[in-house]
Amino acid sequence: MKIDPELPDIANYVLVKLREVNFKVATAESCTGGLISALLTSIPGSSDVFERGFVTYSNQAKTEQIGVDEEIIAEFGAVSSQTAMAMAAGCLDNSKADISAAITGIAGPDGGTQEKPVGLVYIAVAGPEGMFVEELKFGNIGRDEIRNQSAIAALEMIVAFGLPDDDEENTGNLH
Repeated sequence: MKIDPELPDIANYVLVKLREVNFKVATAESCTGGLISALLTSIPGSSDVFERGFVTYSNQAKTEQIGVDEEIIAEFGAVSSQTAMAMAAGCLDNSKADISAAITGIAGPDGGTQEKPVGLVYIAVAGPEGMFVEELKFGNIGRDEIRNQSAIAALEMIVAFGLPDDDEENTGNLH
């Protein structure tokens, strides 16, 4: 997989911001397959911030590892805002983290439908400021690029929505 050259710097920035508020983060990843966890843990000293990562690629893993209700998946699908929010909540419930980020989507090149095309991704962040979910439509830009752009968006959301709201800089773009 070709990794976007910005990703290590963005991951490092997230670790710095979490360290400043003494927060730990956990991830629940589906279509990114652990990319965010790998990025965060590739940085020396990340163990004081990164609590754990769940790779919940299958529906069964989502229910068994982080407690996503099978009925949510059955009603809304694995790729939905409801599932992303349940993944983020379950990630927090099954870790000792202060913030969680969850990603579910269709990275392609196959698996998309007209209703849920390749490049459709949902990212949810859960933390002390509440739950935030975003629908992203990258289009069929290639599997690696969908995964890269999903990781960038999730890392940005951790800083923008997962940290305490007393610092205006938290809402800034990382680029």
